[in-house]
Amino acid sequence: MTTQQPVLNEHHKQEFPPMHTAEHILNGTMVKMFGCQRAVGAHVERTKSKLDYDFPRALTPQEIAQVEARVNAVIAADLPVTCTYATQAEVASRFDLGRLPEGATQAVRIVSVGDYDHCLCAGTHVEHTAQIGHFRISSTRYAAGRLRIVFRLDR
Repeated sequence: MTTQQPVLNEHHKQEFPPMHTAEHILNGTMVKMFGCQRAVGAHVERTKSKLDYDFPRALTPQEIAQVEARVNAVIAADLPVTCTYATQAEVASRFDLGRLPEGATQAVRIVSVGDYDHCLCAGTHVEHTAQIGHFRISSTRYAAGRLRIVFRLDR
């Protein structure tokens, strides 16, 4: 991996770092628990956020509780959130480069939540997971192969 910080595409989003890092942890949890891909759609805001997954069914109430518990365990572990830089060629075997925006630079930033989750990302994040607060799924909805999870943070 490259050690020099490269020039990345400019990032215009105004984000709430705790919510954005929680989104990464939820994505990692869904992948680990259910073997699905990361969310196909995301809307991350300060008060509530939502992720959409290509998924074969609705989650059961027990599964929702398990997802919440796992996300909150990662938050409580106070894992470091770090960034490393690489070229697209260096990470092509680890990440889906098709998810990068059109015109993305060859340099990419990898955001890691401890050893729990690693994702290409240009957004803002907390330094440690304990800064996030308590994660809560406020609703889920399933229709036509798409699972939506709406979540909030209690700080």
